[in-house]
Amino acid sequence: MTDTSVDTRMLVCVHCGATNRVSVGQPLTGGRCGKCKTGLATPQPVDIDEKMLARLQARDTGAYVLDVWAPWCGPCRMMAPAYAEAANRFAGQVRFFKLNSDQNQSASSGLGIRGIPTLIAWKDAKKIAQQPGAQTGDGLINWIKSTFRLSA
Repeated sequence: MTDTSVDTRMLVCVHCGATNRVSVGQPLTGGRCGKCKTGLATPQPVDIDEKMLARLQARDTGAYVLDVWAPWCGPCRMMAPAYAEAANRFAGQVRFFKLNSDQNQSASSGLGIRGIPTLIAWKDAKKIAQQPGAQTGDGLINWIKSTFRLSA
């Protein structure tokens, strides 16, 4: 019997909450949820709530970045276009989510957020990096590349 856990990752569909088994070698852009048939890649950042965040933290073994932000935050709004561009650029490898800290205060508190915007990266069901402050342009791209060890 072969252990397939090394060859697959579990991705939570942020649209319906179903957990999907996806081959590690397959780009996210080709993956679809087995339940709702929605694409698993996020070519644009997806807004999530604390319930979905908890589900991601408990079940997802893929790579994703969470932007903790608020609508009144100037640096958050300044970073948003660069974050959307990064989501498009890395859609085949990393998913991008946004958590409104005003609407999800207990989740923000549970993450230990002291200032916004804050980016948090997860991979293999573990938090691997946290970056406070607005990141734009090459700084954001380089942070994502180095955090997830991506070449492109």
